[in-house]
Amino acid sequence: MAGRRTLKAVLIDLSGTLHIEDTAVPGVQDALNRLRQASVAVKFVTNTTKESKRSLLERLQRLNFDVQEKEIFTSLSAARSLLEQKQHRPLLLVEDSALEDFTGIDTSEPNAVVIGLAPNHFNYQTLNKAFRMILDGAPLIAIHKARYYKRKDGLALGPGPFVTGLEYATDCKATVVGKPEQTFFTQALSDLGCSPNEAVMIGDDARDDVGGAQNAGMMGILVRTGKYREGDENKINPPPHLTCESFPEAVEHILKNLL
Repeated sequence: MAGRRTLKAVLIDLSGTLHIEDTAVPGVQDALNRLRQASVAVKFVTNTTKESKRSLLERLQRLNFDVQEKEIFTSLSAARSLLEQKQHRPLLLVEDSALEDFTGIDTSEPNAVVIGLAPNHFNYQTLNKAFRMILDGAPLIAIHKARYYKRKDGLALGPGPFVTGLEYATDCKATVVGKPEQTFFTQALSDLGCSPNEAVMIGDDARDDVGGAQNAGMMGILVRTGKYREGDENKINPPPHLTCESFPEAVEHILKNLL
């Protein structure tokens, strides 16, 4: 095909695209194995803040995914990099299971607020503490701002509504480090030796996965699993390169049309 780009890498979202909690989306393991046999690099990129990278890897391996830790790039990693760069001491509003990824970061006398998905910590007292810190000049760092995500029992609020509430109350703007930020995608590609126009992103979130990737110069494929809702593909401009039923169908398209 004339004008076809050379595809060197595939970035793949995890929750909602490959699995929902402890259940794999049907057919994804075989599809991933087929993709690995092609001449492309594979990387898994996730906004999950519910668990550490190690816990996430163990979950994926229990589901029989062929994944190595070095292939996973998380928004927790991006947040840690920013904290180290800025030498912030954070108030960490993340689940206890994710704290492992911040081991060694000084959290005494915090001077920054970092928010991920933390259902067990999103209470009035904690959010009010964050509110007062921000009013006193502490930067607000959002690991991501997803509106909602998919659980086995249905859709559930993401950290976005809580971040937005703090932004509204303090009249400030959060620094976002995860998807859909362009820097997140460029960091994920940095060790793969390819540029954004040589990569494609597969995910279930039209805005954060597909829209973010396309704004960074990649192609985006939206899957109708996980958090996908009818008409999501019409909520971003430009629209997805492709919208398909599931990850196996996305892989089939890549193997037939993009390589």
